[in-house]
Amino acid sequence: MPVLTPLLDTISSPADTRGLSVAELKQLANEVRAETIDAVSVTGGHLGAGLGVVELTVALHHVFETPKDIVIWDVGHQAYPHKILTGRRDRIRTLRQGGGLSGFTKRAESVYDPFGAAHAATSISAALGFCAARDAKGENNSVIAVIGDGSMSAGMAYEAMNAAVDTTKRLIVILNDNDMSIAPPVGGMSAYLANLVSGGAYRKVRKLGKTVVEKLPTPIRDAARKAEEYARGMVTGGTFFEELGFHYVGPIDGHDMDALVSVLKNVKEFNEKPVLVHVVTQKGKGYGPAEGADDKLHAVVKFDVVTGQQHKAAAGPPSYTKVFAQELIKHAAIDDKIVAITAAMPSGTGLDLFGKAYPHRTFDVGIAEQHAVTFAAGLAADGMKPFAAIYSTFLQRGYDQVVHDVAIQRLPVRFAMDRAGLVGADGPTHAGTFDLGFMGALPGMVLMAAADEVELAHMVATAVAIDDRPSAFRYPRGEGLGLTIPELAAPLEIGKGRIVREGTSVAIVSLGTRLAECLKAADLLAARGLSATVADARFAKPLDVDMLLRLAREHEAIITVEEGAIGGFGAFVLQALAAHGALDRGLKIRTLVLPDVFQDQDKPDVMYAQAGLDAEGILRGALSALGIDNVSAAGRRA
Repeated sequence: MPVLTPLLDTISSPADTRGLSVAELKQLANEVRAETIDAVSVTGGHLGAGLGVVELTVALHHVFETPKDIVIWDVGHQAYPHKILTGRRDRIRTLRQGGGLSGFTKRAESVYDPFGAAHAATSISAALGFCAARDAKGENNSVIAVIGDGSMSAGMAYEAMNAAVDTTKRLIVILNDNDMSIAPPVGGMSAYLANLVSGGAYRKVRKLGKTVVEKLPTPIRDAARKAEEYARGMVTGGTFFEELGFHYVGPIDGHDMDALVSVLKNVKEFNEKPVLVHVVTQKGKGYGPAEGADDKLHAVVKFDVVTGQQHKAAAGPPSYTKVFAQELIKHAAIDDKIVAITAAMPSGTGLDLFGKAYPHRTFDVGIAEQHAVTFAAGLAADGMKPFAAIYSTFLQRGYDQVVHDVAIQRLPVRFAMDRAGLVGADGPTHAGTFDLGFMGALPGMVLMAAADEVELAHMVATAVAIDDRPSAFRYPRGEGLGLTIPELAAPLEIGKGRIVREGTSVAIVSLGTRLAECLKAADLLAARGLSATVADARFAKPLDVDMLLRLAREHEAIITVEEGAIGGFGAFVLQALAAHGALDRGLKIRTLVLPDVFQDQDKPDVMYAQAGLDAEGILRGALSALGIDNVSAAGRRA
């Protein structure tokens, strides 16, 4: 058997793929798959989704003239093969690292990333925008949106498809069906039919038939149209998309390079109406450990390529996510009104554990945060105690529902906001940096942030007990501190913080898990002869105004510390102190928040240090407020 000459080394851009034969494209796909596996074994990241679209990626760049032709990847966690083919292979082992490639598509990274992504169901809307711009400018390029079947559970995708028919006649949507196939492909016949209905000859005959039918009386004309569409839909499974106004092609085997190239060439010339190509792929394709894993190795840490064994860190304290789930299970055992809702993130939010304990009280609504929030509101309105466990960054997608369907009606929905603060390798699209501001702005909202896992347990109990208004509590990604959690934590007094350390010179008021760094900063201040009080606010709303006023009276300066953007806890504190005249007495104050930029991915500790929210940064903030130069050990007034 002849030894194949490696092809990937000859590919510096997608243009280099366009002269390859289908046989060579198959070889290139195998090499891209091997490169993806090897790279992710070094960096960790999203693996299964990318392996499933290797052939599709190669075929797209072969058939279409990217970057002139626009390809938008929904979410973007399947775009590693795309990055390898678009001039970033030499940096692919920097994925998700500080200063390296993003784990998602990113406009600033490459001209081959026309639209940044990381949240689901945005691709068709964005692609439609590119279509409208192209049509307005009289240009002739193709626009392709690649969207997974999971993202099709989000209403935004259908909103875009509904608008597409009235907006443009040239849009290609590729439905990457890698989980629950809408209609499974059936061997060669499926590929043959897909090629047939996407081809020019079929379209010409169909157009001729339509011309004849248009001359018939209206009832007969409508019946003929429906008969043709439904007949084709019965064979191909695309009736639903036809009813939305799309020309449906498929399903086709997404790993059959011959079929992919043929069909994509056909739809490239389609200019009568938007077209949807239904491609069925296998997540984790071509890598045994991924194919055999329940999650198809969707997201992994570094791993051994041969065995697929992931390099797990030594066992430490349970994660905040797990603590939340375990505490909710405890309360659900004694309160049958407690139910839990997740938006397609059962394992990410810990509700897979709750679901095992209480399957009939657990609801996964898919990638549909808007629906999740209003669904929870309906549950609350009828006397249940819903916990909507949604990542902070994903809850942004349901904010209108939080306002109108929950807050205005003062319904006791409990929001468990996981991934609050910075999230490291996932970067700015997944960082929970804005929830303090947008949730704290709502009248009647109770807003808490846990300093450690024990506090989180108390906050779960507090949310259970609040039955007259909405509440939310935030906690970060990662492990707790290893503290012992009570058998059943008691609720906190609403709006009351706690003093963790008493001092005299400066008061450091923390909200969230920066408390440990605040205590370290107090030690650094003590080494300079400065006594610091450290307080854990616990509540961003309602604030413990009595505690704040006492700290203002007894200290020269107050420093607030939070894992959130400008306009959150620090702003609430400033407003409260100003309202009570505390600022009129010459109180010095600094609000330490995340910087007013979207921070790129890195290790969380590095990112917090960059933000000035580590012990050294808090020390600098305190010394600045006191007017002390951070030079001498004893401290000196500037």
